[in-house]
Amino acid sequence: MNCEEITPDQCVIRGADESDLVALLRIERECYPFPWSQQQFIEELQNRVATLLVCEIENRIAGYICYWLIGAEMEILNIATAPTARRRGVAVRLLNEAFSRCSEVGLSTAWLEVRAENRAAIALYQRSGFQKSGIRKGYYRDGEDAILMNKTFIN
Repeated sequence: MNCEEITPDQCVIRGADESDLVALLRIERECYPFPWSQQQFIEELQNRVATLLVCEIENRIAGYICYWLIGAEMEILNIATAPTARRRGVAVRLLNEAFSRCSEVGLSTAWLEVRAENRAAIALYQRSGFQKSGIRKGYYRDGEDAILMNKTFIN
């Protein structure tokens, strides 16, 4: 994959299934110091309130998003882009697809936690309309704080 921004026809976003687990686990390990396990992904695939979407470029999974939708509230649990596909708009496309799918049922708010030191992710979320709304002290296993961010949708 090259470093140019992807176009809509290059990016296929679809629901994930168990056949995607190897690719999801690879990306997860490349992106996070405490990656989700295979069992955690399986549990989310089986969770009735969870949605797990993947973005494919050239028939390879370039990123994914996992979120819960309960009523009109979306919680983003996890989003990751393969290092070889970063800075190409994958995460933005995944976020926008998730927002679009959730808006069909009257999405009112979305929220997430992000590592306080993850400046790139915080900037991405701010560009996508999220605002910082709090801090969760020592939230992560290694003691790092989480920034709580939310986004309000007008219906």
